[in-house]
Amino acid sequence: MNTLLPCSSSSSSSTPLCIILLLFLLSISSITAHARDTITVGSPLAENETLVSAGGYFALGFFNPPNNPDRYVGIWFNNIPTQTVVWVANRLDPVAAAASPSFLSLSPDGILTLASPNSSTPLSTTATTLTNPVAQLLDTGNFVVREATDAGDAAAWQSFDYPTDTMIAGMKLGVDRRRGLNWTLTSWRSGSDPAPGEYYVAMETAGDPELFLYSVAGRARIWRSGQWDGVQFSGLPDNVPYGDYVYTFTNNAAEVSYSFNVLNRSLITRGVVNQTGVAQQSMWVQSRQVWNIIWHAPQDPCDEMSPCGPYGLCDPTVSPMCSCVQGFEPRSPQHWALLDGSDGCVRTTRLDCANRTDGFAKVSHVNLPDPTNCTVDATVGLDQCATRCLANCSCTAYAASNASSGARSGCVMWYSDLTGMRVFLAEGQDLYVRLAAADLASVTSHSGKSDHAPIAAIVSVSVLAFLLACAGWYIWRMRKLRKSGPGTSASTISFSHKHRKEESTQDSDIELPLFDLSAIAVATEEFSNTNKLGEGGFGPVYKGKLGNGQEIAVKTLAKTSAQGPNEFKNEVMLIAKLQHRNLVRLLGCCIQGEERMLIYEYMENKSLDRFLFDKAYSASLNWQTRYRIIEGIARGLVYLHQDSRFRVIHRDLKAGNILLDKEMNPKISDFGMARIFGGDETEVNTRKVVGTYGYMSPEYAMDGIFSVKSDVFSFGVLVLEIISGRRNRGAYVDSSHLNLLAHVWSLWTEGKSLELVDESMDYSFLANEVLKCLQIGLLCVQEHPEDRPLMSAVVLMLGSDGASLRTPKQPGFARRRVPIEMEFSSSKHDSRTLNDVTITMIGGR
Repeated sequence: MNTLLPCSSSSSSSTPLCIILLLFLLSISSITAHARDTITVGSPLAENETLVSAGGYFALGFFNPPNNPDRYVGIWFNNIPTQTVVWVANRLDPVAAAASPSFLSLSPDGILTLASPNSSTPLSTTATTLTNPVAQLLDTGNFVVREATDAGDAAAWQSFDYPTDTMIAGMKLGVDRRRGLNWTLTSWRSGSDPAPGEYYVAMETAGDPELFLYSVAGRARIWRSGQWDGVQFSGLPDNVPYGDYVYTFTNNAAEVSYSFNVLNRSLITRGVVNQTGVAQQSMWVQSRQVWNIIWHAPQDPCDEMSPCGPYGLCDPTVSPMCSCVQGFEPRSPQHWALLDGSDGCVRTTRLDCANRTDGFAKVSHVNLPDPTNCTVDATVGLDQCATRCLANCSCTAYAASNASSGARSGCVMWYSDLTGMRVFLAEGQDLYVRLAAADLASVTSHSGKSDHAPIAAIVSVSVLAFLLACAGWYIWRMRKLRKSGPGTSASTISFSHKHRKEESTQDSDIELPLFDLSAIAVATEEFSNTNKLGEGGFGPVYKGKLGNGQEIAVKTLAKTSAQGPNEFKNEVMLIAKLQHRNLVRLLGCCIQGEERMLIYEYMENKSLDRFLFDKAYSASLNWQTRYRIIEGIARGLVYLHQDSRFRVIHRDLKAGNILLDKEMNPKISDFGMARIFGGDETEVNTRKVVGTYGYMSPEYAMDGIFSVKSDVFSFGVLVLEIISGRRNRGAYVDSSHLNLLAHVWSLWTEGKSLELVDESMDYSFLANEVLKCLQIGLLCVQEHPEDRPLMSAVVLMLGSDGASLRTPKQPGFARRRVPIEMEFSSSKHDSRTLNDVTITMIGGR
């Protein structure tokens, strides 16, 4: 290897003297040196110097980790006050504190070397002979060695090829098949030691590639990302592409890789695998000086590697969390009874491939099985995929390889036991599991219907007879339920629901736990007044406690309710399909005789309106909590509008429908008025206007037109209410001084916006953060829908201080015309229930 020192001697004994002299001169000259982004052969980087990329985004130099005297060469974000290192050059070869001075130099043939008085460590290699090398820190955070005459991306060597624990925009994870590189993230050993730690994330290329989180000990797998479905990794429903984010997955002969890019350079984001074994992506929030976590994994027990074993389905929302795929039973019933499902499941009936009587059962909304032993053919459709799998006796299941935008294309086939499956209520994909003919008849709605199942005629007759017998039993059972008293019970209930053409034209089938009326009566102490939480438009709401100790909220449908069976069914249909940390969770329902009840998880802190508008509680709602509530509501709406499989418009978003758990995390509730949009629908005109007056957008209240921008308007009103602690009394009254939007607009135009802040916070807030939220709120309540941002853009604006915000136009309170032929009921603004009274308006156009 050629020496990297700019001086040389024929006598080896003179070399150390030359090094020391050079280091001394460099340490003196660097004091007056200006910031630069390159190292050249004659201009090394001394230990008291720093390279800064041309745009000022990244810095490179020597640093000391916390509580560690040794020095490392690293790259960090240059424009945030907290030094956050994203790359370390010498993880295994730190420079001792006593070894000073030290410097980073570049040899004439392009080798980077870390030199100190007693050591010289090469940090790079290159297979290309360079004649005039230069090492440059780019604005992407990539440190490259190249010819001085080449462009910045023509690198002979680059730091992006050797990641440490952090992934930044433009960096890749995966395998470069041409150059034999494996782009992986490896955690630090500890917070003060950058040496490679116990955990790493790498791309598994066998079968259908995906990312795995490993523990070095035994190379054990801890977590998997799920396959790339054309948009995102299926096991990461939170990691969705927003307006300023672009995710890229490449799988070809040259490489298999995953990367992301940020279109707005002011957004500072990173992915990290830390020393505790957690992989996460976060964004820097300048005003609060913190990293805001966008997603992290593992998140729950079902994120672990196959907690329910072969052919087991893991669902973290139920107990026990493990169940068997239809047609399978627990391998070890004893362990299963002790809530240990790791042994998995075995087939109830052996397959009969030779006689071609096998078929397939569809299991919906799952993270597909471990893809290590599978094949992928992107050119084959799903029908042909089924034919291929059925013809191969080793094939155990198949699925579409591309599910982007609702498409079902490509073919993945598995040839071994299916492991690592988990259930999502809305996300995930459809999996077709091979079953014997005898087990196909028992496939129930929650596992889907058997598809592509060519069964011999005699088997078909037997199956049909069995189904007719089941249908007769079901009709008899339902008649008995309707006539029976409180002692009757059933385990589940299936709904089949068709939306009117005005809303949607798709059919939906769900299965939901059915609670026994007597059990609910016991849980609520016979629906006693002491357990009554409140009463809204749906009916009374009661607190209860089940036999297992779980607290619940029971929402009953009153006979005099303005809402009715359709709203009841609508809420069941929608919430049962949706799963997100910022949506209230429906546990089940009770349907006996004329009784209709919804059973929810209990929210300890009731609804947001109690804290905002009741001065006895508002003082306990500090700004940090209010900001977190705003962010949580926004994320819940992004999920409804674009991240779930169904595009859902809530239509009644208000403070009374935001529930708060014991940690004050917000959860959107009350989906009785919500509607699903079709794939090609952007807005709908309805003759029935429903919602709450002060939160309605102008185009909805006046013309009956609703879209995702209707919810955006309601969210904007909510933001302004959260900041001010004042209720918006209505958007279309002549006395505009009574209108919160008019008041906010007046203060905004006069430069007095901070006068709006709720006095109960006692001026303990970040002014810049409040002003940002106020501006976002005004952008959301602009009169014309096209001027309002999408909720995905709102989430990015909330998460970043660097994002520039547009100047808002006048809010939608300006219209003064009265809606035609409107009828509405009064609203109980002081309700503290699960469901506020909702104004229902009939008329319009």
